[in-house]
Amino acid sequence: MSMSGLGHSGVAAVKWGTASTLFRFILQLFGQVMLARILGPEVFGVFAIGMVVLTFAGFMTSFGFSWSLLQRPTVQHEDIRFALTWQVIVGLLTMAGVYFLAPGLAAYFREPRAQFVIQWLSLACALTAAAGPSTYLLQRDLNFRAIGMIQVGSYGAGYLLVGVPTALLGGGEASLVAAWLVQAGVVLIASYALKPHPLRPLFWCAGAATAIRTGRTVFVTNIVNWVLNNMDRVLIGRLLNTQALGLYNVAYNMATLPNSLLLGALQPAFLAAGAQLQNQLPRMGRIYQTMLATVLVLVLPAFVFLALISDDLVRLLYGTAWHGASWVLQILFVCMPAYVVWGLSTPVLWNSGRQHLEFALQVPLVLLGAAGFYALAGQGLRSAAGVAAALLVSRALVMSLAAMRVLQLRWSSLLTHTCRGLLLSGLCGLGVWSGHHATIGFDSAWLSLLVSGLLSLCAVSIPIMLKPQLLGAATIDMVLRFLPQFSTFFYRHGLPPRTDSIGEQRI
Repeated sequence: MSMSGLGHSGVAAVKWGTASTLFRFILQLFGQVMLARILGPEVFGVFAIGMVVLTFAGFMTSFGFSWSLLQRPTVQHEDIRFALTWQVIVGLLTMAGVYFLAPGLAAYFREPRAQFVIQWLSLACALTAAAGPSTYLLQRDLNFRAIGMIQVGSYGAGYLLVGVPTALLGGGEASLVAAWLVQAGVVLIASYALKPHPLRPLFWCAGAATAIRTGRTVFVTNIVNWVLNNMDRVLIGRLLNTQALGLYNVAYNMATLPNSLLLGALQPAFLAAGAQLQNQLPRMGRIYQTMLATVLVLVLPAFVFLALISDDLVRLLYGTAWHGASWVLQILFVCMPAYVVWGLSTPVLWNSGRQHLEFALQVPLVLLGAAGFYALAGQGLRSAAGVAAALLVSRALVMSLAAMRVLQLRWSSLLTHTCRGLLLSGLCGLGVWSGHHATIGFDSAWLSLLVSGLLSLCAVSIPIMLKPQLLGAATIDMVLRFLPQFSTFFYRHGLPPRTDSIGEQRI
């Protein structure tokens, strides 16, 4: 088993997940930029209200029935039929509830246009619920090639083939709603086509009690996570206005886009592989520690670079109408590595039988976050972004500490990786600073980005090429798992392969 416990199928899953998420990142960035330029911050703010409601309804819809299929040691047809039956029932009930509550929700946000958005997005509750069993069965099989194809194809169909043309024809909020519904519909059809399953209803089965217990835990945990992830939008939409919410939401989406795609590739594979290692905590600990080291050494500098070029990015991609999003994007980019750490820590708790801790440990953060947003969100976007950033870091610290205690790991083991990451981040910062000063007289966002990017790349890559030991053994190990063609390079620099506990060659 490679990667200190993650098998060849797991590595292949992450590779396919990474490839598909990279392609999806390009599509999403293109689609988001096109729609943002066409529609403007206010329309995005109205749609953001609908999405806040929809994500909450999505948790109500699933109730964790399909999630239980991923966690069970074996899955029978009866388990799938039971999960599908109740997912569809709850999905339809949630759809009806959201539709009829739409006028009151629009009144809360003081935005009448939100009623149309919420009512139409309610259809996605039923579509997402019906797609749940096939999606989780594909994850269980580690078939991330199929999942990646579905994600890329559904986004392209929804946003590029429907959303952008509708926006160009003056569809406004309806263009974003149509894009989302088409995307959800394509996911449903494609996931079932690739992973068909029994459709006959079943209201009870031998494993129903276990599924309900798992579902209850997933549901409560998801509600807490929804509050932590969305209280900023809820309060900005209520205390400020749709213009501010649109600016904040696009900045947040852009900051989390590479992060979400990275977690989309790593977290499901880690969760599925970890489910097979529930009684092998040392192996799970080696996987977790290697992933954290890679985040600190490689992901942290990448997000520091993105934070420093945020102003140029917004000017180049979105235009002057979105200038207010620059500072928000900057502070959120800096905190995104914490989001990755949080996302990699939760599977440890679930796979070690301590899933209740994700809920219990984050409840105090809900109260602190709500108090912070109520006190500061009304003062403007910068204050709201500061609270959101502090909340991200706090969640990462709490969850990673719990995961490390479960795996009997020490924080001191990450100290050298943190120093490596900070060193590389400093080199990135030096490259960006030099690039900005070299192009300051041209007032050109694209030129500033180009020069800053090249100088930062040189500032980081040259020391690594001269002394690859700067990355550390854990990060090199992760790199070679997915890019084995670099093994000759590392070998030439005095890093011969070593053998792990099961006799497999490792660097």
